[in-house]
Amino acid sequence: MLEEGQECEFSQRRNRADRFDEEAIAQLLCILGQDFARTAAEKRVQIMRTIMTTLTQMWMTLLLSNALPSDHNSNLPLPKCQLVYAILTRMSVHVAQLIADAIYLFAGMPPTRHPLDPDKSNRALGFLALITGLCQSFGVLITPSKVIRPPITRAFIEKYCKPRQAQGDAPQAAHTLPPPHQADPAGSLGMERHL
Repeated sequence: MLEEGQECEFSQRRNRADRFDEEAIAQLLCILGQDFARTAAEKRVQIMRTIMTTLTQMWMTLLLSNALPSDHNSNLPLPKCQLVYAILTRMSVHVAQLIADAIYLFAGMPPTRHPLDPDKSNRALGFLALITGLCQSFGVLITPSKVIRPPITRAFIEKYCKPRQAQGDAPQAAHTLPPPHQADPAGSLGMERHL
């Protein structure tokens, strides 16, 4: 539990000059032999879903569905990779602050227009479950026009959270556990126990 004004390990690390070891992040979040997508200047920018471990895909789905909504989920940009890495290596993370920051940024963003229909917004509505829950708690009758994502169950994971290989690539062995010094004594990362 964090004290008032105390920063979590994730925020402390993110704000330090040496920040995160991107090589270690790639080794933990990607299937063996894979790495971040890079810019022309070789700067690491994102990890594509197709090369993530199953565990990384599970955490990405959980985060993008509940804490940090996104209008797409085919990749994880570097800052969100750092968050998943922090979670998997058991750093403390102030989730309420992350959500508050995301809401603040989301609320301040100007609407973008759909390229084919200027009367429509091109941006997804964030925090659907939060908005719906708050409305229901105040007695607003809800008739959702947009389906909220299904619960993350074993069937969901087996269908949507498996590493895939690009056409022509040899099958890759997927690893889902961090190096031994980062797992608990039972060799699990917590979320795996509930599957």
